[in-house]
Amino acid sequence: MNVEFMDEVTDMSIRNRLKELRHDHRMNQTEFAAFLGLSVYQYNRYEKEAREPTLDNAMLISERLGMTVNEIFYREES
Repeated sequence: MNVEFMDEVTDMSIRNRLKELRHDHRMNQTEFAAFLGLSVYQYNRYEKEAREPTLDNAMLISERLGMTVNEIFYREES
């Protein structure tokens, strides 16, 4: 593998619009987590970007919100 490519990939962080979307839905974290089918703890970690969702959870969230994964989650250079 090309080492430069690997370094370039690891310099990218996954960001999300979850807090903004939660506010758009006028819900607190507990309500929004239940709406998405997640635990409050798990949702809180995603919203604070302390943890990235698995692909399955990202797809679940996007389906519940009626959005594409890329409309919710995006890459940002570190």
